[in-house]
Amino acid sequence: MRTDLDPDELGHRSFYKLLTSIVVPRPIAWVSTRSAAGVNNLAPHSFFTVACVDPPMVQFTSVGRKDSLRNVRETGEFVVSLANEPMFEQVNATATNFPAGVSEFAAVGLTPEPSRTVAPPRVAESPVALECRLERDIELGDSTVVIGRVLHAAIDAEVFTEDERGNKLPAIEKLRPLARLGRNQWSTIGEVLEITRIPHEEWPGHYSPPTE
Repeated sequence: MRTDLDPDELGHRSFYKLLTSIVVPRPIAWVSTRSAAGVNNLAPHSFFTVACVDPPMVQFTSVGRKDSLRNVRETGEFVVSLANEPMFEQVNATATNFPAGVSEFAAVGLTPEPSRTVAPPRVAESPVALECRLERDIELGDSTVVIGRVLHAAIDAEVFTEDERGNKLPAIEKLRPLARLGRNQWSTIGEVLEITRIPHEEWPGHYSPPTE
């Protein structure tokens, strides 16, 4: 038996809590920005994904009008650093509603590292940083989707490993990313499953159209 829920009847804030308990796990964009006045800001956003392959773009959603969104609109730049397991408490702390003039870097004891292509700093303690230029932002109800073109990726050499084809890529067990769940719950990578896609030609009993 299922429970049927109508967003309008339940109320959108309550339904939001339901959605964030269902759409899991969610990767975290640890977004650093710099205000027009030069104040650095750092905040986690758990609505985050790749938006485009060519050119490379990522997107995060600001629920409400937060400092990250205001700064991106003022300057057109932001950096996404990887939120990883060793930084768990600091990532959570940067979600605190500090006043706009307070830098989360200083407040939670993180090191701002100069970026190569944009003004906002990277998180020096994070193994990955994606430097982005604002491509566009899209307002949807009470939220705004921010899409940024990735100008530069800075990755710690120690997280790379070589796969069976000789490609050097970041290894998940070295990145140790955090993800958000529902309520106040977070997750780590846990068990990693690996499987290859099956080409249609190799699918057991696959359908082949008749030839004339």
